[in-house]
Amino acid sequence: DAAASLAAANSRTNARRLASAITPIVLAMAFASTLVFMHTSESHVAAQQLRAGVTADHVVRDPSGLPADAADRAARVPGVDAAVGLLDTQVLVPVGSGGDRWLQGSTTQGISGSGEQLAKVQDLDVRSGSLGRVGKGRIAIDRTLATSAKVEVGEKLPMYLPDGTRTSPEVVAVYGRGLGLAAVTMDRASLAPHVTSGFDSVLLVRGGDAKALTALGKVTDASGYAVEQSTDRELNAWANYTMAGVLGGFAAVAAANTLVTTVLDRRRELGMLRLIGSTRRQVMRMLRWEGLLVAVAGIVLGTAIAAATLIPMMRGLTGEAPYVPPLVYAAFAGGAVGLGLLAVT
Repeated sequence: DAAASLAAANSRTNARRLASAITPIVLAMAFASTLVFMHTSESHVAAQQLRAGVTADHVVRDPSGLPADAADRAARVPGVDAAVGLLDTQVLVPVGSGGDRWLQGSTTQGISGSGEQLAKVQDLDVRSGSLGRVGKGRIAIDRTLATSAKVEVGEKLPMYLPDGTRTSPEVVAVYGRGLGLAAVTMDRASLAPHVTSGFDSVLLVRGGDAKALTALGKVTDASGYAVEQSTDRELNAWANYTMAGVLGGFAAVAAANTLVTTVLDRRRELGMLRLIGSTRRQVMRMLRWEGLLVAVAGIVLGTAIAAATLIPMMRGLTGEAPYVPPLVYAAFAGGAVGLGLLAVT
């Protein structure tokens, strides 16, 4: 195609002009992809861990908090093999090394029963140690937190409870599903005096009849609970999507301005093409090919930058590669192509 060949020749000859046009699209792709796919990757792994980790037959919840004796009452229901209440909160853990240390908020669950009972309703994917030793002064933590805090089984983990109390319990187990469940697992009795509300938020039950548990709260199965949690997580992701939209919008405007300015600065060149016999249609085809070339180059470079950021980050955080929804990526790429073509039309 003559128009495509001319567009490629123009781009090679005016590399500086090409670079100035590509840069905004690269920034738009890199910013939007990093922000959005960082969240989709975390959510994807968290949802997988949650589905695999909750092995209870019934999950009981109440927005206002479950009764203080909910676990004991559930345990007395005929056919119930295990009933464990979870008190959800956060603790602060010093992470990092040397002078570069900071306090990291870590999701925490205080369990009302023993570690053996917890294992009947929740599969934390224990990598080392034993949940059976969880109790007063002894906790289990996620492997990512263990790596960040540089502690192993048998060592003390300094941390701050929700009311600011400093404590250093012994780590007795390290597990692999902290992103989907909780990064810290400890006994409820040690945690409850240090939180604002001491009501359990979730009750996990193995065995028994769901109807007999309805007096305690809303009863769902493990899959229904996983769907509810995933939906809540998506609703809380609006900030990431808003930021991605704002940054992408600014970058898109910058890209459009650059491309339009580039075309306007070439009026003499385009007029010369018309004088030597090129039709308006041929000139427009050449410009569209140039716009497509700019868009594709921007997509490739922006994707490479996002991948270079996301892959090591997600490997360290989740142990897996980034999760990129094909339709979302296609929307980003389509938007970049549309922007490139629109700006030169």
